[in-house]
Amino acid sequence: MIHSKIIGGAAQTTLRADMSGEFLQEIEDLAEGDGRYNRDAYIFVYDALQYTVEKLGKTTLPKEKRHISGRDLVLGISEYSAEQFGPLTCSVFFHWGIKQTRDFGEIVFNLIEANLMSKTENDQIDDFVDVYDFAEEFDWTKRKADLKRLP
Repeated sequence: MIHSKIIGGAAQTTLRADMSGEFLQEIEDLAEGDGRYNRDAYIFVYDALQYTVEKLGKTTLPKEKRHISGRDLVLGISEYSAEQFGPLTCSVFFHWGIKQTRDFGEIVFNLIEANLMSKTENDQIDDFVDVYDFAEEFDWTKRKADLKRLP
């Protein structure tokens, strides 16, 4: 049930105009301060949130109804990364410091703490734990058969 705080209308799914210089500087500072994840990981997760909200048909809903679960976000990240990176997904994630689905939750909660995303009282880091195993999820021989898991 996570949603971005920087929404000026319909969600966009690429590095977008709503990513102002100030926003990007906040991301840079956040990544540098935390030290675990590359700046691009934060931008990717933010973009993947927009992608997932759009895929779930929530872009036109009022702000409070655009919330998605941590699990849905992680599934959206899988689908979005397949489109963006194809068989290089694991390599990209490892380069960024992401080794398991919990890492997406760590990034999200860092963004929440920096007031760049928000959460409900029910959202917790455990929502992101063990949603899938990277080796299985990004097995490209299997993956070609079924890339779509979001409705």
